[in-house]
Amino acid sequence: MDDLQYGTRNKRGDWAPNEPAGTAPLFAFPPRPLALLKWLPHYFLPYNLLFAVTSVIWWRYVLPDVEVMKTLSVGWILRLFIVNCAALLVFFGAFELRLYILRAQGNRFKYNGKWPSEQKSKAFFFENQNIDNMLRTFGTGMPIWTAIEVAILYAYANGYVPWLSFAGHPVYLFCLALVVPIIHETHFFLLHRTIHWGPLYKWVHSVHHNSVNPSPWSSLSMHPVEQLGYLGVAFWHLIIPSNPLLALYQLHYAGFGAIPGHVGFDKIELTEDTSVDSHAYIHYLHHKYFEVNYGDGLIPFDRWFGTFHDGSKEGEARMQARYEKKKARANAAAAK
Repeated sequence: MDDLQYGTRNKRGDWAPNEPAGTAPLFAFPPRPLALLKWLPHYFLPYNLLFAVTSVIWWRYVLPDVEVMKTLSVGWILRLFIVNCAALLVFFGAFELRLYILRAQGNRFKYNGKWPSEQKSKAFFFENQNIDNMLRTFGTGMPIWTAIEVAILYAYANGYVPWLSFAGHPVYLFCLALVVPIIHETHFFLLHRTIHWGPLYKWVHSVHHNSVNPSPWSSLSMHPVEQLGYLGVAFWHLIIPSNPLLALYQLHYAGFGAIPGHVGFDKIELTEDTSVDSHAYIHYLHHKYFEVNYGDGLIPFDRWFGTFHDGSKEGEARMQARYEKKKARANAAAAK
């Protein structure tokens, strides 16, 4: 595919789409029913449906019987941890292999013209972004992921929280499944905005932002505190009446779903003429500019709070104007 039909590349080799990034029409006012109908399939495909299916597969083939989960034993927990790691290795690894190792589509649709493997930095373990990102993902991310999963399943199995059945509450649980992405977006925005506060950014979130040029393994490369907060979105299903299968879906949506914003490419080519949108641009701009796009655009939080950047010159101007106001406030406070 010719990516210059869809965007432009600057002298540094960075590619940007012609169309500015937009937020979903889900909460648009005034309502845009035609735009909503056109967008609606993207709410399910390709990612949301995939993560829902994986949760069913885990429930059917990976998890033990409920009676077994009433007890915390090494056997089933270790098996779950191994399966989680293997699945993440395959899923994230497939993007890494095709796009960054084999470079099957070259730098077509790649936002940042440089390759992380060719950039050494002392911010990373062994000065290597991929090694650092993988160590953080599997060293702390996957144990925390599995611990959250085990805690939720243990609580449901022992009746510590309400377990609503699909047979008894089909409409409610179906609607709850539909709002799993909305729960994620709300939790993510609030958490993300919080950890950009000075001290928390310095000691926690800066680890993730070391990957200025993100790639697939950057997705869950975070400080353990951030990993716990981010993956902990699944704990909402211990607070609201729910079902463990939906809690699994919420966890998979966060864990496996971290990759779209970090894949580094705007489109993933399938053939010479077809591709799949990555939906990565909004979060890529966050990694590039740091103080914009704290959400992923499903809910227009950033538009409401004035922190949205769509990648356009107008978006750049709004960001710079906000920076100038922030600088002026800081200077005024220092002068007192």
